[in-house]
Amino acid sequence: MEGKAPGKRLLAVVLMAVWLSGCASSSSVAEPPRQMLVAVAPGPALNETLAMLLEQGYVITQADGELGRIDASLARPPGYRLEARVEPAGASGSSVSLQGYRGGRRLPPAVVEPLFVELQGRLAR
Repeated sequence: MEGKAPGKRLLAVVLMAVWLSGCASSSSVAEPPRQMLVAVAPGPALNETLAMLLEQGYVITQADGELGRIDASLARPPGYRLEARVEPAGASGSSVSLQGYRGGRRLPPAVVEPLFVELQGRLAR
């Protein structure tokens, strides 16, 4: 019986390594941030994004107009962090992107879709 024990131990170690490698890999591919083009200059688009986030209950943790960046956290369940970026696009337009994170993992674009709908309506005025 002692001759079989090292083989069983090796098999157990190999099976454990395979199982752990499966746990370490991501089950879903990280999706890119949700992005849209708007016919509004970057400054006003960033300001409107900031106002909308505040009205929706986000706490602004960082905002930099020169970088076109807003970092915010949702102050109510389900809590997550949001990154908003506004960059120039074309002569008088902007590219607005939003991405949500929970526990260091990207959330699916559908999480920020309602924010995009709201922002599109606000920027179309």
